[in-house]
Amino acid sequence: MGMDTQGVRWTADQVLALAPDDASRRAGSKLGTAGPWSGTGGSGEGAVWGLCRGSGSKPYRTVVDITGPAYSCSCPSRKFPCKHALGLLLLWASDGADVGGGDAPDWAEQWLEGRRKRAEGVRAREADGSGRAGTADPEAARRRAERRAARITAGAEELEQRLADLLRGGLASAEQSGYGLWEETAARMVDAQAPGLAGRVRELGSIPGSGPGWPVRLLEECALTHLLDRAWLSVDRLPGPLAATVRTRVGLPAPVQGTAVRDRWLVLAQYDSTDGKLTTRRIWLHGRETGRTALLLSFGAMGRAPELGLPVGVTVDAALTPHAGAGALRAELGELFSAPAPLDAPPRGGTVGDALHAYGLALREDPWLDSWPVTLADVVPIPTDHGWQLADASPVAGGGEALPLSGPALGRPGLWRLAALSGGGPVTVFGECGHRGFTPLAAWSADAPGETVPLH
Repeated sequence: MGMDTQGVRWTADQVLALAPDDASRRAGSKLGTAGPWSGTGGSGEGAVWGLCRGSGSKPYRTVVDITGPAYSCSCPSRKFPCKHALGLLLLWASDGADVGGGDAPDWAEQWLEGRRKRAEGVRAREADGSGRAGTADPEAARRRAERRAARITAGAEELEQRLADLLRGGLASAEQSGYGLWEETAARMVDAQAPGLAGRVRELGSIPGSGPGWPVRLLEECALTHLLDRAWLSVDRLPGPLAATVRTRVGLPAPVQGTAVRDRWLVLAQYDSTDGKLTTRRIWLHGRETGRTALLLSFGAMGRAPELGLPVGVTVDAALTPHAGAGALRAELGELFSAPAPLDAPPRGGTVGDALHAYGLALREDPWLDSWPVTLADVVPIPTDHGWQLADASPVAGGGEALPLSGPALGRPGLWRLAALSGGGPVTVFGECGHRGFTPLAAWSADAPGETVPLH
């Protein structure tokens, strides 16, 4: 990627990684040429704009703030970014000849100025400590929190009775009763304002009859749900970080807590998951100086894609504020101090044994943790009779170790990209290590350590 007055240009893959779905990716690719565009331009402050010819009489006005990134388009699409924003970014990323410099037109400048004013307002409130939360009635907020806590407690007590009845009647009865009873219990957890407990109940309901060994899996999940119930009922007596984790696990929002951490954050991976009603976007970052790994979450409801998106494979100079809870992985993205820059090398990785040790330590702080972010260095993807594994390329003391590959984020295209990148040789892989195995999300080869290969 080269430099110019608009900063570091992204690659086409980095632009397309921002697309909310495959349809947008295909439609945006068709608009990544100069043909449908006019009035394009860009500024040294990290913005590009242009007019895209559409089906109507007037072209669509599209502007992108690359430092966000953030997007604005006059088209009626509910997708974010829309195909026009993707097409404009692809045009800008190609070679720059079709997106020159110049002053922004009034319609683009108005939107950019609005963003600048909002950012200044946020910085001013942070400086004098007068955020939105400070203007609310603290007594009213306390009463609302107490009422919700009482409803969650009632829900947890009801769920404890449901688990006791299940074990008293025997696990075989779970298969006979069907899913309806579990869904009814989950609905009551939703009424109790405990969506975390509701999600666990639905997970329990999906286990009976799910294949060989399901009674063992059901018993394990019942034990974890019981542990969460009892933890909530005793939450006031737990240590602070664990209490915050329990509150998050039952479904209460984790507050932003602590001091903002400024670093050069490597954007390692981004992927979406959906439960039919809500789309959750996960963005993994790694601090070059601090060595911290952070998770940004963004949500989209009713068919809308989450607004937050960062191009994978770049470095952003930004401030992140962690949320409360064990591990303090989740963070809130604050001010970005410059446009994204090229990633020069992946995070420092370890062995398979190091990854398992890190996950074990994290479980000690959060027993309900499904996985933990780790980077594996010098590993080789190997096919076996039971699926693919990532194995240490260089045997360590006691022999090399391997992790099975798993997870919905890894489809066959991602698996073959990983195998092709390796070619039988060692690679560096970032992913999520958990009790089901290792879900790879990004990889780097020794020959091109600055080129991130997404695997999801």
